[in-house]
Amino acid sequence: MGRARAALNRFRAPAPGLGAVALSLSILILSLSPSAGDPVRWMKEFPATDFSKRSVPFEDIRSDGARRDSISPITAPTFKRADKIRDIGPLEPVLSVEIGGETRAYPLRVLLWHEIVNDTIGGVPILVSYCPLCASGVVFDRRLDGTTLAFGNTGRLRHFDMIMYDHNTESWWQQFLGEAIVGTLTGKKLKPLPSKIESFELFRGAAPNAKVLVPAHATARAYGTTPYVRIDSRRDKRSRFPFDIPDGVLPLERAVIVGNEAWLVERLKEKGRIEKDDLVLSWSPGQNSIHDARWIHFGRDIGNVTVQRKTDQGLEDVVYDVTFAFAFAAFRPGGTWHLGDGEATEKQEDSEN
Repeated sequence: MGRARAALNRFRAPAPGLGAVALSLSILILSLSPSAGDPVRWMKEFPATDFSKRSVPFEDIRSDGARRDSISPITAPTFKRADKIRDIGPLEPVLSVEIGGETRAYPLRVLLWHEIVNDTIGGVPILVSYCPLCASGVVFDRRLDGTTLAFGNTGRLRHFDMIMYDHNTESWWQQFLGEAIVGTLTGKKLKPLPSKIESFELFRGAAPNAKVLVPAHATARAYGTTPYVRIDSRRDKRSRFPFDIPDGVLPLERAVIVGNEAWLVERLKEKGRIEKDDLVLSWSPGQNSIHDARWIHFGRDIGNVTVQRKTDQGLEDVVYDVTFAFAFAAFRPGGTWHLGDGEATEKQEDSEN
């Protein structure tokens, strides 16, 4: 898998025959078995990391090909107004966030090639993170104990999820959790912020003057295409994902994650709206998958998911994620799956994540 992720950086603008390359790469991504972690070798890349402190076994960390920042993070983001954008398909997905009355969008056509954006919005320094292997997009506050952190990509994976590092201490962070798992800051957690992945059409319609992330160099990567061809329609063997996934749930189907609870997107699609206590989950059509066709704007429709909480003042946005089911099973092993009608749920056995 590390070799597959490292290969992403070698792509440039679309060229004849890229479709075949992308298809081959998509097959490799979930079939390679990268070598287990080797902290002695890692020290050459991360001399400031305190590898004596960790909360996870080193053998869970995979390293095979990609290296420190070979998947380059964005540290000086460039933006255009939404109503000035012409090269993004209307149904292409963007990760949007609103803080302090300021709204921005980060297209997945860019994020899948860079995975990390260090930005500041509404006066708040934020980390925009996206791991295409588990389809997890989370925004975090970069402030921790009075210090503002800046983040890069270790090039390593744990449970198929990106491991980030901070420049300040070179501690390693699990993207899905926003938690430091190796180094001085082990056990520390970043504060997640409400965000959502929605179609560009929805975002632009609601905020035409808002800023949209654009590549600093339009031809530096094959923006608009994806190497993750047909991944979310694969029926991979469950043995490839050694996690406690409930019977009837496919590892690569999408789930809506709110804390320690998960709902399958397909079920939400059938119902249109699900209410649980004060939570309101809704689904609407019109968003391309980045894990389907080579050109994202031809990707199949996976719909838009919104999760809000009922308050005395109305509905307010909450922190949630829409990921592949295996990621919830891997990182929320004691979590609850809502798989049936009403209160019918299935709870995973609790175990170390």
